[in-house]
Amino acid sequence: MKTFTKHTFKAALLAGAVVSCAAFAEDVSALLKAADQFRLASENMQVETQITTFNRDGSKEKERRYMVFSQAKHQSLVLMQSPAEAGQKVLMLGDDFWMLLPGSQRPLRITPMQKLLGDASIGDIATMSWAQDYEGRLIAEEACEAQICLHLSLAASRKGSAYQRIELWLGKKRHEPIKAELYVQSDKLAKRASFIMDKAAVPTLVTEMVLLDQLSSHKETRVHYLSRKPRTVPEQWLNPMFLAKNPALE
Repeated sequence: MKTFTKHTFKAALLAGAVVSCAAFAEDVSALLKAADQFRLASENMQVETQITTFNRDGSKEKERRYMVFSQAKHQSLVLMQSPAEAGQKVLMLGDDFWMLLPGSQRPLRITPMQKLLGDASIGDIATMSWAQDYEGRLIAEEACEAQICLHLSLAASRKGSAYQRIELWLGKKRHEPIKAELYVQSDKLAKRASFIMDKAAVPTLVTEMVLLDQLSSHKETRVHYLSRKPRTVPEQWLNPMFLAKNPALE
């Protein structure tokens, strides 16, 4: 009877731990979905994006515009709109990325870490859902940027994720993204990101993501979200062989 009671007690502790871990994981998933809403309001979105790079003295270096069609099931199409890159496209289907160049009918395989401009990579604008791409745990409540934040540690759940690990801080009350540390596959800190909201007191949208390189240039790159609206693109727009024919996409 004494042995049975001991085993029962251990089993109860183990069961409690399992339930606690499951509830904890569910909480993190809910936090990430809430944070995603500040960048994408629905699964299928059209996001007009401007990327600007700055020199160390703060002067503007380059500026480019992109139209991003972020679609459900890990699919995105990026149209480059500045004259220097006109006609170029990037297609993401799950873990596969292609670059399509005007005048060429051969899609080129690329990685999510391929640079677009400055320190902004393909993955920085083509993949915008933490909830779909990462799993994680809540580390602690911490003071950050003059408020109390929730510190999450995230690990990539699929190989097409732009970063293998992200340390993410969310506002405790509304779960808006505040800042992040972005780590590459070697677990080196590649970039620090901060998120600028539309309204400081009652934020509803991320208007800008500021990236600071930590590996080489130490320059600043700003990803400005100019407009967003729900849009589902035709299925053929997500076919690399169709895009290789350089069709007009309206």
